[in-house]
Amino acid sequence: MTQTPPPSEGPLTPEVVEELPPAVTEAEGEQVARPTKLIRIASMVRSLLDEARRAPLDDAGRRSLKEIHERSIHELEEILSPDLRKELTEVTLPFSSATPSESELRVAQAQLVGWLEGLFHGIQATMFTQQMQAQRQFEEMRGGGRSLELTQPDGRQPPGAYL
Repeated sequence: MTQTPPPSEGPLTPEVVEELPPAVTEAEGEQVARPTKLIRIASMVRSLLDEARRAPLDDAGRRSLKEIHERSIHELEEILSPDLRKELTEVTLPFSSATPSESELRVAQAQLVGWLEGLFHGIQATMFTQQMQAQRQFEEMRGGGRSLELTQPDGRQPPGAYL
């Protein structure tokens, strides 16, 4: 008669039993597939806005800047989750003519830069929340191990107890 050993359950892993805060739960669907590409596009758009503020643009320059703006939005849409893509589409408005005015270009670029900065702040807030949750879980796990400490009935530790 051979006894089979009990099935091995593998290494123990901590389990999250608390619900995530609403801000984190809602943000699950909002994702960026390629963050480095997002940062490159955001830097370019910011530079374009600065350049458009500094120098007056002729018709060809405005058409070119419009094309770059539209291509930037298209590139962003490719790396954003459907939720963020929809939000970007709702925020950015199409140009009214083939050659937009300087002020129309500045407003469109500033709007896009503002949206991107908001996206970055949202990413930072999510990362901070996740970091705080991980730290809290670590502290709870660490605090749970205190029951192994040697203590005397009055709550004091005996000399030489380091656990």
